[in-house]
Amino acid sequence: MTQKPFDHRPGHLVLIVDDVPENLAVLHDALDESGFTVLVANSGPAAIARASEVVPDIILLDAVMPGMDGFEVCRQLRAQIATRHIPVIFMTGLTETEHVVAAFNAGGTDYVTKPVRQSEVIARISSHLQTALLMNQARSALDAFGNAVLAIAPQSGRIVWQTPLARQLMRNYFAMPGEGDLSETPAELVAWLAATARARGMGQEQPPLNVIQGATKLIFSAADVSGGEQWMVVLREESDTAQVQALMALFKLTQRESEVLHWVIKGKTNRDIGDILGTSPRTVNKHLEHVFVKLGVETRTAAASLAMTRVRAVVQEGATDAA
Repeated sequence: MTQKPFDHRPGHLVLIVDDVPENLAVLHDALDESGFTVLVANSGPAAIARASEVVPDIILLDAVMPGMDGFEVCRQLRAQIATRHIPVIFMTGLTETEHVVAAFNAGGTDYVTKPVRQSEVIARISSHLQTALLMNQARSALDAFGNAVLAIAPQSGRIVWQTPLARQLMRNYFAMPGEGDLSETPAELVAWLAATARARGMGQEQPPLNVIQGATKLIFSAADVSGGEQWMVVLREESDTAQVQALMALFKLTQRESEVLHWVIKGKTNRDIGDILGTSPRTVNKHLEHVFVKLGVETRTAAASLAMTRVRAVVQEGATDAA
């Protein structure tokens, strides 16, 4: 059996949006004959309602319609978490540069000019569905390994998709009590990403973004900000409790010894540590002497340096294994 150049899964759901019935009929028949499942909408509001209800695999969208035009439809689809990932191909007779730019600025994935050539539309649909499939597979792999990753659209600053762990972390750190998923990307994250992209464009590195909440810290690291469609960001949560437990496991320390080392790493004096742990500086010093023996060092600076190096190595190994 000969493989088609652009193969697609039978039954892929395509939503066609056009206010001209004749256009809808022609495209509907062509796509139906090619094995797609086709839905139609003849207005902007109807398109948004239909897309929200069924979440199609791809949308063919007329740019010029009475009332709500295609550009506004696309913007509203991109504003909703459930529909912002759907590829949108604009259909337009407007070939002027500003209209093409407007389509992409609204969040469009591609465009075809009218009168539409059916073979071209089918080829473009199949190509974008193939890309979307690969992206979904990558997201599923990240989900399966429990990674916290999100993708942000550079143009709008909106979160395009996120793994379940990333969604939970974002909700914990940024959502108001009683709210669900965030409707807007936090301003500090958008600003940090823009600064990171500028820094990398000049061959420089931007430090990770740290968001502190009590005894925990959410760290954002830019995995890829070179793409024009999506910026990839990795999230990692650190807490005092987690680091204390990690030090216990790495160096076979007692709970108290690990707590003392944890605060030494943070630059605290014995008196500060005593106040934090509710004990005397002398007792802290005794625990620290035991730490020196177990780590094979003689100074608090050496102990802090060794501990941080080992913890970072373990974190990097874990990230490599997950990838």
